[in-house]
Amino acid sequence: MRILVVEDESKAADYLQQGLAESGYVVDVARNGTDGLHLALERSYDAIVLDVMMPGLDGWQVLQQLRAHDDVPVLFLTARGELEDRLKGLDLGADDYLVKPFSFAELLARLRTLLRRGPVRADQNLALGDLRIDVLKRRVTRATTRITLTNKEFTLLQYFVTHQGEVLSRSLIASMVWDMNFDSDTNVVDVAVRRLRQKIDDPFPGARLIHTVRGVGYRCEVED
Repeated sequence: MRILVVEDESKAADYLQQGLAESGYVVDVARNGTDGLHLALERSYDAIVLDVMMPGLDGWQVLQQLRAHDDVPVLFLTARGELEDRLKGLDLGADDYLVKPFSFAELLARLRTLLRRGPVRADQNLALGDLRIDVLKRRVTRATTRITLTNKEFTLLQYFVTHQGEVLSRSLIASMVWDMNFDSDTNVVDVAVRRLRQKIDDPFPGARLIHTVRGVGYRCEVED
């Protein structure tokens, strides 16, 4: 499998290239965001390890432009571990993140998780009440109103509707939607659900679709 590493720090880039190569991957390295985006769009990769803080074109910008063309799994590397920074990356379409400094063993484990997922074949339309999801076109409407979602918001909603009526714990949602385990004191899932509700439920008074199950997590269904 081929991995692209986009990292402007030479020692870190060399470290990642050597470690991933010794783990059996074919590795390309870009030393800045511009070159990284060019390689990502020109070649086929199984996953991308992307640093956030780079001069010129940073990781946020690289990911935003990449997601307009490709759904390749992206693991963010960031020195900024604040919740809002992590949410920004996830909203832009990152699949996972690691906060620097990190252990190479953990990075390798997370990459393997992303690679095991493989391509998702979406070939159906989903419905819940007056909500409609065109999975192939990634289009969402409610009561004929078009709703614009980020990549992760769409994935979260798709997971909810696919498992409608089920009580889903926060840890399960984190695992299935982001392929990661959040610390118990981290409210990333709650913030993501709140943002989704602001688009799916708040503009449509009456029947709410996303419900909180106190002490457990969430359930998505039309209540009588």
